[in-house]
Amino acid sequence: MPDRSSLRRIARAILLALFAAGVDPAAAAHALALRAQPKYPPGFAHFGYVDPAAPRGGEIVLAEIGSYDKLNPYSLKGLVAAGLGDLVFETLALSSQDEPSSNYGLLAEDMTLAADGLSITFRLHAAARFSNGDPVTAADVRHSYDMLTGKQANPLYRNYWGDVNRVRVLDARSVRFEFKRRNPELPIILGQLPVFSAKWGGGKPFDKFGLEPPIASGPYAIERMDLGKSITYRKRTDYWGAALPVRRGQFNFERVAYRYYRDELIRLEAFKAGEFDFVRENSSKNWARGYKGPKFSRGELITRELPHANPAGMQGFVMNLRRPLFRDKRVRQALGLALDFEWMNRQLFYDQYRRSPSYFTNSEMAAAGRPDAEELKLLEPLRSRLDPGVFDEAPLPPVTTPPHSLRENLRQARSLLEAAGWSYRDGALRDAAGKPFEFECITYTRVFERVLAPYAKALAKLGITLRYRVVDAALYQQRMDTFDYDMTTVVFASSQSPGNELWGRFGSQAADEPGSDNAIGIKDAAVDALVEAVVSAESRIAQVAAARALDRVLRAGYYLVPHFHNTTHRIGYKNRFGMPTTLPLYYASEDWMLKTWWVDPAREGRP
Repeated sequence: MPDRSSLRRIARAILLALFAAGVDPAAAAHALALRAQPKYPPGFAHFGYVDPAAPRGGEIVLAEIGSYDKLNPYSLKGLVAAGLGDLVFETLALSSQDEPSSNYGLLAEDMTLAADGLSITFRLHAAARFSNGDPVTAADVRHSYDMLTGKQANPLYRNYWGDVNRVRVLDARSVRFEFKRRNPELPIILGQLPVFSAKWGGGKPFDKFGLEPPIASGPYAIERMDLGKSITYRKRTDYWGAALPVRRGQFNFERVAYRYYRDELIRLEAFKAGEFDFVRENSSKNWARGYKGPKFSRGELITRELPHANPAGMQGFVMNLRRPLFRDKRVRQALGLALDFEWMNRQLFYDQYRRSPSYFTNSEMAAAGRPDAEELKLLEPLRSRLDPGVFDEAPLPPVTTPPHSLRENLRQARSLLEAAGWSYRDGALRDAAGKPFEFECITYTRVFERVLAPYAKALAKLGITLRYRVVDAALYQQRMDTFDYDMTTVVFASSQSPGNELWGRFGSQAADEPGSDNAIGIKDAAVDALVEAVVSAESRIAQVAAARALDRVLRAGYYLVPHFHNTTHRIGYKNRFGMPTTLPLYYASEDWMLKTWWVDPAREGRP
């Protein structure tokens, strides 16, 4: 048992960590910041990237692809209507978009982190009200947490808040979350808990009231809907939080409407015809060739590329380890060698993209070169479980820039496949039993057909048959939830401070949970240990080292064929809006637009 001197040292270390996180561990705070001081002080007026004098009113019409069949964003099955999470549901706290990881009270008037770091208490605003007029209570917060972490909700939330031991209602406005252990990120991410009324659903099971209009506290409520085709929200006249510093200058539209389109090409033509007001464009071909015509020349439609500081994370063709075909690392590495990004970027993407080398691309969390001393402290105890390549240079995607070529890469791929027991005979690559190497890649959008076609052609040179298929959004989601795919496109988004979401993405426990984010199907004790190191890191230096070590291990596993990323947001919009002059640092383009733009009276109705 530790002596008193040791206990004092431990207690002092905990207190120093809390103060380093910008928190007086004994006092209620208006804000928390992970491993930093909050940028905005108590009593601040508004965020720096909004215009507090923005005019209010008018309508904006947006576009979505596919369809929807439910109004519950948090249940597992079905497709949720666009806009609900931003417009209707509010959280205990809100992150600013010009800080890496912070929380400012929204539903919570203040937050108190315990001195031992093992609990956090949120005290709710007395004025907070749901759309039915009821006050938002601590009991509603606990109910929301219980529903979100129950078996009928998406397992993402169970993984995300897995270190919560229990939730205690202290009084009508105070709720305490008690932790199983110290987890530096947990006080921050608990602030992201969406809160809804215990009356929502009328006592039905959580996954059985998909079309029950939500009873939540956000600035908008559903005005009308045409199931699967459109939905319109209207600003609540009784919205309680408009004057809060975290809401001032935001949500300026009277109405927000979404229209649904079958695919990106139809959406683009609808935008040019004036059917909706704003579009974010992900297709390089559409961006280079589609946003032209008289309305653009006259200035009625505007295009812009907005800079941002967002980490790019990783997007790629994921191989499902639940399929025996992909369990040999040599096979996975060979499949990666067959994608010729440099040719695609020239011929298909108008040189708009960069290859993504890391699961933390475009951030300091990305591994480079050989492991440094801090990374080795984490990797050496795991050496017996790790591929030796982890201790070498961090793997980079293959290239075909001279003197390299696709032919050279395919020769290397053939050698790897032969070593894994595959040989070319009778017109196909076959295993020892004669079974041909063939698999299917599913996608929800035709955009990826342009990538899959040349990739399949290159694989065919190895004797591999790749079939690719675009499936409708509902079927795609169902197959993703049940891991019913060989290969598919997955985006592993990253943040400035990765943490508990990594359990759902790469943790062993999540691999067998239907609906989890572990699309790869990784079950690796070494990966679990490194995720734990990221989550429990007490300093930014320790967090960066742990993330880089995790990045090395994932990259050395060759679990996906890396895609590419863009360093700007590509948007188009009608010339009828005003916007703040200051851009945030970390933001999604549509989220920023929806929260901070306004209809400009000087432009409204102008030809």
